[in-house]
Amino acid sequence: VYGAQHPPLDPRRHRPLKDAPKASSVNTKSKKPSTFHEFARSTNDAWDIDDEEDDSMFSLKQLSSSPVQSRSMPQTTCLKIIKTPEDTEPLPPTLDRQEPISTNPNQDRLDIESGPANGRVVKSSSDAQLNVNAAHNTLQKQQSLPVRPVIPLVARISDQNASGAPPMTVREKTRLDKFKQLLASPNTDLEELRKHSWSGIPREVRPVTWRLLSGYLPANRERRDLVLQRKREEYFGFIEQYYHSRTDENHKDTYRQIHIDIPRTNPLIPLFQQPLVQEVFERILFIWAIRHPASGYVQGINDLVTPFFVVFLSEFVEEDVENFEMASLPLDTQRNIEADSFWCMSKLLDGIQDNYTFAQPGIQIKVKALEELVSRIDEDVHVHFQKCEVEYLQFAFRWMNNLLMRELPLRCTIRLWDTYQAESEGFSHFHLYVCSAFLIKWRKEILSMVDFQSLLMLLQNLPTIHWGNEEVGLLLAEAYRLKYMFADAPSHYKR
Repeated sequence: VYGAQHPPLDPRRHRPLKDAPKASSVNTKSKKPSTFHEFARSTNDAWDIDDEEDDSMFSLKQLSSSPVQSRSMPQTTCLKIIKTPEDTEPLPPTLDRQEPISTNPNQDRLDIESGPANGRVVKSSSDAQLNVNAAHNTLQKQQSLPVRPVIPLVARISDQNASGAPPMTVREKTRLDKFKQLLASPNTDLEELRKHSWSGIPREVRPVTWRLLSGYLPANRERRDLVLQRKREEYFGFIEQYYHSRTDENHKDTYRQIHIDIPRTNPLIPLFQQPLVQEVFERILFIWAIRHPASGYVQGINDLVTPFFVVFLSEFVEEDVENFEMASLPLDTQRNIEADSFWCMSKLLDGIQDNYTFAQPGIQIKVKALEELVSRIDEDVHVHFQKCEVEYLQFAFRWMNNLLMRELPLRCTIRLWDTYQAESEGFSHFHLYVCSAFLIKWRKEILSMVDFQSLLMLLQNLPTIHWGNEEVGLLLAEAYRLKYMFADAPSHYKR
């Protein structure tokens, strides 16, 4: 379940290839797998990555360069991925990367021959020509698609709607002025701030608002600078005290897993592939794990750092955050962003730590509650899952473990977290209703899938890549309606 794409697949760009030859096999008429266990036994896991060998990452990148192969990879879900989420994180299809496709055969051949080689992968010129032809056909298909505004992976100065709305309206300017007025008062009214933040926080004031709503900053304005200075010094005190122990026998396995997971965090965003940024994430996650031995580091926590990091970085970047060079910032600024990200992530995890303790009981409880809720909200969808023998845990585990970060683009996650911060129990309680509304939104597509395999692949790759504030706002409105109906009436969960 944990092996979805980054970001979610766009169905307009992932259509079946009409020209692709059908693989000849003796068992072409074999019965389709009807259960998850049958499906797992009859499927080879193309996403298996040996964590001991860093070079295997390179081999997978080479294999995923063919458009035909990249389309076939989602068909290789395995029970291993369900049971141990994130142990085998796939690399995203090449077509999802925002890179120009060269149509020059000579140039492609030169790139293949002169690219990084480790003696394991050798491509002939005929293979290169085949890849060029496939890429050319893909480019022609993409050019025939309807034009739609390009939305950056990270929202810029003003969050954009999927419809390409103007960046700043009169209403938005009025809201921004209201936020500035609240934040400038000697003692910020946090209840009023939460009320205004529920429908989204303007980008310009989001960093300080998140610090306040998470409980990291005090409401008293005069105390804020002193608190920031003390907490930042405290964090780097932890670094000096604990970080050298990452190679000790007791902690080396934790650090190794963090070191493996960091490159997999938002692999399509160049910002997170910078060594400097990855070192920041390693320190944040290792220090948190050392200070929380009840849970330690669990795969998936690495994703929860990214929204805070991007929001606090946006204070110093006007635009193009996803391509910003972290090294260009002064060292003190880099340290402040790191410390603030650590403390705010810690505040978030304090409320959902039972999601990450042994056996992850918090997630088990939430997935069961989701199943009960959906059975009451939309019985047709619930019965369809039973008919196709799809268990809620097989797709909803990741929704709870990563707070829908693998299902939504990062800009949508940031907008979603505006509301979660404004809710009294946004991450621990309101998230259940968001997941319910998110599932029911795709009821038409879910009911159109007639077997286990196609239904599970849909749920793991929901087409949200073009979502913006408008779609997230509708999702939150529906979630609030569900909460209003069911939160204070627990007997409504059951028949």
